[in-house]
Amino acid sequence: MEELRRLVNGIKFTQLIAGEAFKMEVPLSREEMLGVIRTNEPIFLRHLQPIDRALPIHGNADDLQALSDLIRSARMRCAEGTTAIHLRRVEGTPFVYTAADTKAVLDAVIMELGGDTAMQSPDQIFSIFAGAEELYVGWGTPDEQLSDWPGGAVRFQREEGQISRAKFKLLEAERAFKLYLENFREALDIGAAPGGWTHLLLERGLRVTAIDPAELHPSLSAYPRLTKMKKNASDVQFAPNTFDLLVCDMSWSPMQMAKLVLEKTDALTDGATAIITVKLMHKKPLQTIRDVVSKLETAFVLQKAKQLFHNRDEITLYLIKK
Repeated sequence: MEELRRLVNGIKFTQLIAGEAFKMEVPLSREEMLGVIRTNEPIFLRHLQPIDRALPIHGNADDLQALSDLIRSARMRCAEGTTAIHLRRVEGTPFVYTAADTKAVLDAVIMELGGDTAMQSPDQIFSIFAGAEELYVGWGTPDEQLSDWPGGAVRFQREEGQISRAKFKLLEAERAFKLYLENFREALDIGAAPGGWTHLLLERGLRVTAIDPAELHPSLSAYPRLTKMKKNASDVQFAPNTFDLLVCDMSWSPMQMAKLVLEKTDALTDGATAIITVKLMHKKPLQTIRDVVSKLETAFVLQKAKQLFHNRDEITLYLIKK
């Protein structure tokens, strides 16, 4: 909310889910607001649902009928491409239908109109937020809503033998920043233990140098493309232009992390990519982010900063070496 207040004068908020979702009213047209977001996308905003209609909740089949009628009134829109149905809800909402039941009914209406439905990468999304008294409903593209996942909550399935859930952060960063990890050749993982990010990079075919004074997961020894260095990263030096990817997910002071990353810039090729998490340990997260980015921008160009769904008290930076 603080980021949005700095972007738009006169913005008003109503909390819907504590710490997670809120309704905002702005003195701008929809197109103007979307333009502001595209130009200055907030770090902490993962999802943006337009509210085209607010429907009273009856708590019975009339609610699904009202939603079906809205779909039918957009017959031409449904024929323009694939449509996804997204439903989110507050706890205790009188809207009694699950996401699966709602989707089944509305998907049937879309197909009845000659349209196609999609789970992922749809052309458009019909979003429903079931509040305490009303259904907030709106149409938008994944680009306009900042995500093609409900509420921007990107979900990955845990795999057998997965080393840590930290892997999900790097998977989500790959999606959010439109990267293809398999396109990189040689990666440096600073603060790698227990090895969740290293494991994903190895799975994608990269050679990986993993540095951490702690032990990596024993299963990683099966990869001949892995070089393990049980040391502090500050004590290790590399030849220039060795790595085209640097990743760092250390639980450490943000400024100390930035200093450590900068010490390794000579080992990176020109134009190398860096994916780094910044732990927000202090009471002024926006100031911490500004300080870290300012320090890193002596050697990198920031492409995007985002708090991803799998981040907690941290954000992820996507940078390119100058």
